[in-house]
Amino acid sequence: MYRRRPSKNLHAETEQFRRRAALGFAGVLLTLGFLGGWYFKLQVLDHEIYATRSEANRIKARPVVPGRGLIYDRNGRLLAENVPAFRLDVTPDKVQDMEATLAGLQKIFALSDEDIERFRQSRKARRSFMPVTLKLRVSDEEMARFAVDRWRFPGVELEPYLTRRYPYGDLFGHIIGYVGRVDDKDLEELGEGNAALSHIGKSGLERFYEAQLRGKIGYEQVETNVQGRAIRTIGRVPAQSGTDLRLSIDADLQRAMVAAFGEQEGSAVAIDPRTGEILAMVSLPSYDPNLFVNGISHADFKRLNENPSRPQFNRLVLGGVAPGSTIKPFVGLAGLDSGVRRPEDKILSRGMFYLPGVSRGWGDANRGGHGWTDLRKSIAQSVNTYYYQLGIDLGIERFDQYLGSYGFGQHTGIDLAGEIDGILPSPQAKLKARKERWYPGDTVNASIGQGLWKVTPLQLVRGIGGLASGQLRRPHLVTEQRAGFDHDWAPLPQPAGKPITPNPANLQAVREGMMATMQPGGSGWRVAAGAQYRMAGKTGTAQVVSRKGTAAVNPKSLPMHLRHRALFVGFAPAEDPVIAIAIAVEGGGYGGSAAAPIARKVFDAWLLGEMPEGLQPLDAERGTVALGVTGFDTEDPALLARGEQAALALEELPFLVGAPVAPPSPQTPPPPAALPAPATGERR
Repeated sequence: MYRRRPSKNLHAETEQFRRRAALGFAGVLLTLGFLGGWYFKLQVLDHEIYATRSEANRIKARPVVPGRGLIYDRNGRLLAENVPAFRLDVTPDKVQDMEATLAGLQKIFALSDEDIERFRQSRKARRSFMPVTLKLRVSDEEMARFAVDRWRFPGVELEPYLTRRYPYGDLFGHIIGYVGRVDDKDLEELGEGNAALSHIGKSGLERFYEAQLRGKIGYEQVETNVQGRAIRTIGRVPAQSGTDLRLSIDADLQRAMVAAFGEQEGSAVAIDPRTGEILAMVSLPSYDPNLFVNGISHADFKRLNENPSRPQFNRLVLGGVAPGSTIKPFVGLAGLDSGVRRPEDKILSRGMFYLPGVSRGWGDANRGGHGWTDLRKSIAQSVNTYYYQLGIDLGIERFDQYLGSYGFGQHTGIDLAGEIDGILPSPQAKLKARKERWYPGDTVNASIGQGLWKVTPLQLVRGIGGLASGQLRRPHLVTEQRAGFDHDWAPLPQPAGKPITPNPANLQAVREGMMATMQPGGSGWRVAAGAQYRMAGKTGTAQVVSRKGTAAVNPKSLPMHLRHRALFVGFAPAEDPVIAIAIAVEGGGYGGSAAAPIARKVFDAWLLGEMPEGLQPLDAERGTVALGVTGFDTEDPALLARGEQAALALEELPFLVGAPVAPPSPQTPPPPAALPAPATGERR
């Protein structure tokens, strides 16, 4: 009934246990070996990686934005400075509910819709762990309110920074330019290494020298707690401050130039013809660059943008105008340099000029004509007929060749962004602009600075500086730079000038004609009456609308925007020039009555230290001296001696159109009525 159970095989069971135990022990050893190798990798091979990650949770790298370089005028006056302020930054990845946070912050800070919209746009362009500025220039009252409720806003911080300020406001708006808040396009150009920057140069010198002015960003290592709040700074890579710039501009002369314009609009540039340094330059009307630093409001931007005078338009580098008769000294020099004319060659001016087979005539400023005219008289009395014939004799190819060599039709290379080349009249330029062929009448128009011409005040002043010194030089604003207060000023290298003409006798003949312009009988004589120094110049008028037939257009009968532009170019003292100027007055009418008086006031301010009425110098310090006051290097006795001699220049006038006339002594100037009347009326 019962089966017998098989007996146990103890030996087989023992062997089976041994095999299983050995297999389990091997498994344990393998597991321990794997764990040991993994721990070795973590603790030894990857130690630096994980130690760095661990430190990163405790140590934060915070960028340190350097102070932007300062900008000074030639006498050390601050034109662009940095002032301390606080801004409100938000780090998006630390904020759980952004909309609720923004709503709460609006109860503490005066946040406009523009601030909120700008924040949203900036947030899209940045990574979530990077702080985004919500508001700049936080007030003390706002900071106090925020300190009470700060615990409610994780990821929101008040950060100190330096903001830009322009002490002189609109006086240097078109020169210094302004900085503005960094936008998406700026971030792409700057790269991540400069992502911490809040402002960047947008125009003027701030834009041209952006790389030097902004410096190099540094970093500091900050230990934080579990909430991410800073505990202490444990390391620092110092930031490198931006480069300071010193300009050739004189703030007093700049103020004098603006005051000389009065209510008129236009542009003017004054340079030292010996060096190419710009002494003053204005584009009027101007604007206050402080409006743009922290984001201009819609109301302010609309006011500027809708102003018909276009305050933001920089007439100095973008505003091309026809040069009118101010081009005549250069056309005359081209005639001499080309061999087409000699200084003593004469033509007969009868009042009208006609091309063979053309019924339309071109008139002189004096409808009765000027009689026999040589080069000097043609400049002094602005005789159109002389240049009509000279333009035809030169031909447009040689005309372009020589006028181009004097710097027209090409940018000057000034250290401002956006400068245009202008237009030098040529068959190619007309074909490109109007799809029309060139006619001899176009050459006639071009010879007196009308027609297709377009020059900037900078091109004019470079050319007139070349006539004054014999050298065409690059106009420039920045003369020195330094890498911080603990460094010395270092001069900025400038390219060498080039001779405007290989023949000094030709240059002297043109200069004598310009000197005669400012003497009785010349088109600018009234402006120079009673001056304690002798000046040389050329008046000009650029027509905005063409005349019909041979009838003259009275500019005063036209709306302001259609009136002739008044121009003047000149230099002083005539014998040893230290200042050259180019002026364009919009809607001014005639150069002799609108533009030349501005030049006289600028010359007086620089050479005599006489500011326009109602204006006082900023301080008693003056950087240069001429005629005993200003204009020459104070450490050069030879220049001082020449400055004193220049005061007697009127008594030693060697040349005058027609019979020699002894000018009145500057010590006892006669009233204007006692001066001889000019042979003709207003000149162009």
